[in-house]
Amino acid sequence: MNNYGRIYLIPTPIGDTAISNCTPEANKDIIESIDYFIVENIRSARRFLSKAGIGRSIDSLEFAELNEHTDKSTIELLIAPILSGRNAGIISEAGVPAIADPGADIVALAHRKGIEVVPLVGPSSIILAMMASGMNGQSFAFNGYLPVKQPERGKRIRFYEQRALKEKQSQIFIEAPYRNAKLLEDLVTICGKETLLTIAVNIMQPDEFIKTKKISEWKQFKPEINKRPAIFILGTTN
Repeated sequence: MNNYGRIYLIPTPIGDTAISNCTPEANKDIIESIDYFIVENIRSARRFLSKAGIGRSIDSLEFAELNEHTDKSTIELLIAPILSGRNAGIISEAGVPAIADPGADIVALAHRKGIEVVPLVGPSSIILAMMASGMNGQSFAFNGYLPVKQPERGKRIRFYEQRALKEKQSQIFIEAPYRNAKLLEDLVTICGKETLLTIAVNIMQPDEFIKTKKISEWKQFKPEINKRPAIFILGTTN
């Protein structure tokens, strides 16, 4: 039995959703007990903790950044306080840590070192979109970002479509918001007319939009999704 601290994966709201609407009160009790946080962005993490209404001063807390700019050779330094017995919280920009998020690097290292990892309940846009899609929830895959340039982009779209149709495995992917409209145009151009596509935009926001339609139907109506966070799912029904 070691004397290491624990790592808590702390979900944050998606967009401007109130904290009370997407995280249980039990999370606040755990957050209150932590004074060391590994975060994607210190400014937004401080803002989240302030809105969470923790009892201690934000200035009394210690923060370390872990994001796409972090040198992976320095990640081991981030767990030194945990190895000395302190608990740590991992906070991403939105949603759950370690899913399409740099926090996964810390979690992987924690397992190698024998540090206990505790995931807390909170919103994931990926899972919420899958829940609302009507697609096969028994078998699905999150594929991250598609290639930006052709012909690689078109090849990946065809690959995911064929996997969705032949294996009945729902294929989930995302795009940078400012490229959403171009991706939708590529999908309706490349995919077969009977293939189903879910578009989930601004999840948990007042203008949330989640629809599943055939490609042939999306060709007739393309929603305004540019510069809005979106999840795309290709697939079939069960």
